[in-house]
Amino acid sequence: MEQTALRPKPMPGREPEGAAPATGSGPSRPRPHAARRRGRRLLNVLLAGFTGVVLVLSGIGLGAMGAAVLGKGGRFDPRGWQHMPSRPGPTPVAAPSAPAAATLGVQVMDARKPGAVVVGLHVPGPAQAAGLVRGDVLLAFGATRIDTAADLVRAVARTRPGSKVRLTVRHRSGGYEQLTLVPALAA
Repeated sequence: MEQTALRPKPMPGREPEGAAPATGSGPSRPRPHAARRRGRRLLNVLLAGFTGVVLVLSGIGLGAMGAAVLGKGGRFDPRGWQHMPSRPGPTPVAAPSAPAAATLGVQVMDARKPGAVVVGLHVPGPAQAAGLVRGDVLLAFGATRIDTAADLVRAVARTRPGSKVRLTVRHRSGGYEQLTLVPALAA
């Protein structure tokens, strides 16, 4: 009796040595679907290349259109088009700018209870210099009670940069503290 486990096995697609080739199978017979697969692969490659070229060219077109709209000024300002002088001459004097805005240098969001919780600090910044840390809840800004983050934004917008403001803060540990903060000029 012959042991099959010790006999070497042929590679897939090849016939064992010494065996007679079977009729109707083997590598000599052409595969009918191989040509169709090659044609599909070629079509897919060409289609992918064409799509890539179209996307690249449309991106270049959009960039060129944006450059044409922005012009050499580098900034898109439709309000400036209305005030352009019609004849050459001296440039008009700039109108006085809006009053300076104040900033605390914090990022806040609504707390579950009344107040605005500090989720981020600008370092260096006025809030960091005053002693605020992430997780603190702002309850009062001067005489204004803070129930939401929007209340804090409105209160800060009403203050002048450089003026001292008293903050009532509830720390993450549960303790309350009053801090003095000097809002900075928003850039």
